[in-house]
Amino acid sequence: MFINPTRFIRANHRTSWNPKKKKAREEEGTKLASLPSLQARRLSVLTAKMLTVSVKWQKKVFEGIEIDVTLPPYVFKAQLYDLTGVPPERQKIMVKGGLLKDDADWSAIGVKDGQKLMMMGTADEIVKAPEKAIVFAEDLPEEEQATNLGYSAGLVNLGNTCYMNSTVQCLKSVPELKAALSNYSLAGRSNDVDQTSHMLTVATRELFSDLDKSVNAVSPSQFWMVLRKKYPQFSQLQNGMHMQQDAEECWTQLLYTLSQSLKAPTSSEDSDAVKALFGVNLRSRLHCQESGEESSETESVYSLKCHISHEVNHLHEGLKHGLKGELEKTSPALGRSALYLKESLIDSLPRYLTVQFVRFFWKRETNQKAKILRKVDYPLELDIYDLCSEDLRKKLEAPRQKLRDEEGKKLGLQTSAKSSAKDSDVKMTDAEASSHGSGESSTVTPQEGASSEKETHMTGIYDLVSVLTHKGRSADSGHYVAWVKQESGKWIQYDDDHPSLQREEDITKLSGGGDWHMAYIIMYKARFVSM
Repeated sequence: MFINPTRFIRANHRTSWNPKKKKAREEEGTKLASLPSLQARRLSVLTAKMLTVSVKWQKKVFEGIEIDVTLPPYVFKAQLYDLTGVPPERQKIMVKGGLLKDDADWSAIGVKDGQKLMMMGTADEIVKAPEKAIVFAEDLPEEEQATNLGYSAGLVNLGNTCYMNSTVQCLKSVPELKAALSNYSLAGRSNDVDQTSHMLTVATRELFSDLDKSVNAVSPSQFWMVLRKKYPQFSQLQNGMHMQQDAEECWTQLLYTLSQSLKAPTSSEDSDAVKALFGVNLRSRLHCQESGEESSETESVYSLKCHISHEVNHLHEGLKHGLKGELEKTSPALGRSALYLKESLIDSLPRYLTVQFVRFFWKRETNQKAKILRKVDYPLELDIYDLCSEDLRKKLEAPRQKLRDEEGKKLGLQTSAKSSAKDSDVKMTDAEASSHGSGESSTVTPQEGASSEKETHMTGIYDLVSVLTHKGRSADSGHYVAWVKQESGKWIQYDDDHPSLQREEDITKLSGGGDWHMAYIIMYKARFVSM
């Protein structure tokens, strides 16, 4: 075997015997052995900084409490808080020289290991466990969950049924209509009501009830089936699918059916619940320009029309246009048909005022309905005093003055001399009482439990409670959505099966002018005063 001499010499050089170095290494090892280990030294340092004391508080003694003297006394007080429940700011700990301060220096205080300290102070009240176990919202019955949400469920779209879903959501927001439906029964059915009208009324009642009880989207299949049976035009098909229909037509037909069903079996108009809620009496003046003849007539409608033209920028202007028009009828003086100018005024007010924006018209060039996209603003608060007849205005004057005085009092303003003596008797109400008659007297029956000497009077002022919008360019397509104000004051958008919270300031932005959702039908609720 070959041995490298160089490697052999180096290896022997590293391991060669050196007596002097060996002795030095032995002396160094003896010194190291006499020193404490690193762990021992660290322990001695920690021990020097920790004190163990006992603390007496009230009748209790807490033994073996360690104090880290490198930390301020406030930390020690926090330890005692965990043991006693006495907050640091309430603790009074007796030490040499007085009370222990939060920022004191432990070395200056002179606390010794094993010393017994005294503490005074009252503990926080112990939070009691709830008497009833906590129940989470998702564990509640579905009906209670629906109540806690503050708004009802959405409706499943069964295939181009958004026009129907949005109509149902808007009408369902009227509590008086729901109350009338809940009282409807086969026993109270009038002989004039046919079977399909009865079935549609019952289906409406059941659908309203299902929406109030559910947190999940409700399928309106039964209601839709009966609606199509009563009104076959909603069964139209195109390419094997049900066509989109006009929400205004659905709204009108449904209200007409309910007006027939919910009318009590008497000849009195007071029994017409739907008319009392939505009916508007119009007094019209007819003038023939050819013969100079004049006549008048009255009619009852369930909604006012807001006509849209290049002159109309606001709802109020559109309503004025809607109350004027032309019609052709037989002239007794001329003995033939002639053109008459018709001007109408509101002669009685409903509890809920419905307005339709006349956005669709028949376009001959394309042989289909076209849409007017023009922006028409509408307010959250609508005053229709100047659209009323002279007789109705006189009836509204006193309630309006009372309303102004009451609002003035809230603002700290001086009220009028005539009504200041009775201001204390005026109260704003939500007008939840049942209305009787067509509303000509502009008064309603007092609420149950209210003084019989007071009556609620209409003021001609209305507050917006629902908006039905249409998105798209054609009445036969596009999408309908309902925007409904809840009793809590919050606005909910019902986009079929998806309800969502909305800001009030965004509701009046649905006024048109583009391809976004724009108001098609809006509903206002009357504001009343008690006198």
